[in-house]
Amino acid sequence: MPAPAPPLPQAATKTYAISGDLLGPTTLRGYDPDLPFVTEAANHPPVQLAPGQDKDDPEGRILNFKNITEPQPLRGTRGGTIASNHDIELEKLHPDSFAPPTTDHGTVKQAEWPLGLSHVKLGLDRAGWSRQQNINVLPAAKEMAGVNMRLEAGGYREMHWHTAGEWALMLNGSARIQAMNVEGQTFIDDVTKGDVWFFPSGVPHSIQGLENGTEFLLVFDDGEFSEDSTFLVSETFALNPKEVLSKNFQLPASDFDNIPEGELFIFPGTEAPEDIKKQNVTGPAGVIPNKDSYSYHWSQQKPITAPGGTVKILDSNTFPIAENFAAALVTIKPGAIREIHWHPDSDEWSYFLSGTARLTIYAAQGNARTFDFRTGDVGYIPKSQTHYIENTGTEDVIVLEVLQAKKFTDFSVGQWLALTPPQVVQDTLRLSDDSISKLSKIKPLVVDGPIPE
Repeated sequence: MPAPAPPLPQAATKTYAISGDLLGPTTLRGYDPDLPFVTEAANHPPVQLAPGQDKDDPEGRILNFKNITEPQPLRGTRGGTIASNHDIELEKLHPDSFAPPTTDHGTVKQAEWPLGLSHVKLGLDRAGWSRQQNINVLPAAKEMAGVNMRLEAGGYREMHWHTAGEWALMLNGSARIQAMNVEGQTFIDDVTKGDVWFFPSGVPHSIQGLENGTEFLLVFDDGEFSEDSTFLVSETFALNPKEVLSKNFQLPASDFDNIPEGELFIFPGTEAPEDIKKQNVTGPAGVIPNKDSYSYHWSQQKPITAPGGTVKILDSNTFPIAENFAAALVTIKPGAIREIHWHPDSDEWSYFLSGTARLTIYAAQGNARTFDFRTGDVGYIPKSQTHYIENTGTEDVIVLEVLQAKKFTDFSVGQWLALTPPQVVQDTLRLSDDSISKLSKIKPLVVDGPIPE
């Protein structure tokens, strides 16, 4: 009989010297004249006010905290100073939340989400990444959700499909997109910065970054959408028995020995040939007809010029496959304003591609709140709530507005007043005859204004 194995050496137990008591004595409860009482002076530098911050009026002028060492939540005679540690840099970015205009009132649901705060999902072998916004981070956004995705050159968003419709705007670079409809008709196209695609729910498709890679924005018609709930071809194969795959595809089971074990998500692949015709695969049903095309080369559409910027619209009139998506791409010059308006048929999902802006939402019942936006932020405004977008910086604001509607529609407050009998407007708003006569009977869309200091 073999001798028993020697016992394993025991690691020395490390001891820690802990003194004191986690809980304090009961004698500290309540008032006790014998307890020491020390008052500490609030230690902060002299109060600096941004230009216009001392005004206690309803003008709601733009506050610029850029050159203020430590901004304070003050507007005229309202508010007070902060005496504790606080996030100064964050407060500088959101002056209208930190020191709101006097016109803000009541409660309005959070309408802003910076995609820079979204958790990034990393692809394989540095092939790309994605991040998303849905109701988990922006609860008011019940009807739409957004995804920002990057694919390096040759990187794939693997073959997949969704339960939601996918509307996309190319932000940079170029990509090759491929899909098939239920009739077996095929589609393939190359898209570049400013172009759009749409894949209806259930339509299988893939995306590959071309020579310099690509980055794009996806908008889904479901506020609860998540990239993690996508149906993937890799999992379809990995989660079915090989015997079933063999029978289904009429191939030896051994042909499936090297299939991926699970999700590929974003992964590197063979770079696509420059000649797209080399990847144009068709069957007996042929190709998808032009009227049902999944892409629209929006980059080639010229915008209209408004007094304070430019606007172009894409909806089912020119892109019928996206029958319930309507979008506007708006450029707002420094100091200009996307006029006060509301959308009667849909919530608005917006994305700020450049610049800094502010936006006030009026939500009825005396509720209004002003939000500050910058590049990379998502905004969400529920149906019928009035809002504007004012450029508060020195560079152009470019903002994408997306609706769930067949046609892009809005009501202009200014146009409504101009097309209402003047006496009605005068009796209601107490505007002068001269002011009423200057109102535009045509939507100005983007109104010019002075450049902020």
